[in-house]
Amino acid sequence: MFLAFGLAFEVPVALVVLVKMGVVTVEKLKEWRSYFIVGAFVVAAVVTPPDVVSQLSLAIPMCLLYEVGILAARLVSKPAPKENTAESTAESTATSE
Repeated sequence: MFLAFGLAFEVPVALVVLVKMGVVTVEKLKEWRSYFIVGAFVVAAVVTPPDVVSQLSLAIPMCLLYEVGILAARLVSKPAPKENTAESTAESTATSE
């Protein structure tokens, strides 16, 4: 159980590394949120002793740490490339004249 709790607290680090490497995007992590929640409860049910308190004490922090990981990944991810702002500015000034 110590190993399971230790790995659970590495979830934000793993998410940040995956986003930083370009393996996954923050938008994909948001889409996969429901699958992660189900997976967290399945892992908690398998790893912990057969009682609800132990399962919840592992699954709930995993879900919260997934959310923290998404927030941290958003901070370190590269901003999406915007349209060429120089062209759009030139077009808007040309149309206004």
